[in-house]
Amino acid sequence: MIKLYMPSRVGIAENIEIMKQSYLYILSNQNNTVLYIGCTTNLIKRIYEHKSKLVDGFTKKYNVHKLVYYEVYNFLEYAFLREKRLKKWNRNWKNELITKSNPEWKDLYSTLL
Repeated sequence: MIKLYMPSRVGIAENIEIMKQSYLYILSNQNNTVLYIGCTTNLIKRIYEHKSKLVDGFTKKYNVHKLVYYEVYNFLEYAFLREKRLKKWNRNWKNELITKSNPEWKDLYSTLL
């Protein structure tokens, strides 16, 4: 969440929260056997980074770059809280969540462009 201090009158500052569109996303590998959950404020850029293997770590190691699910939020904090919750879910619940909106588990990246 970005916070700016803007004057309501000269000499007086108020704390104003700025909305910044944020995303929770789930990636899978080609066989849909591995899932990765993350959040970002720039979904297109972040998925591109995963697909191009510019992100070291889990997604690069396990070839997880297919965008199978995402949610949009007005604040990064909300996306982050959702990410933490989903990471505690069992695999069947995550599969059901993805299948409800993307039954064939297609790569949704091209729909963002």
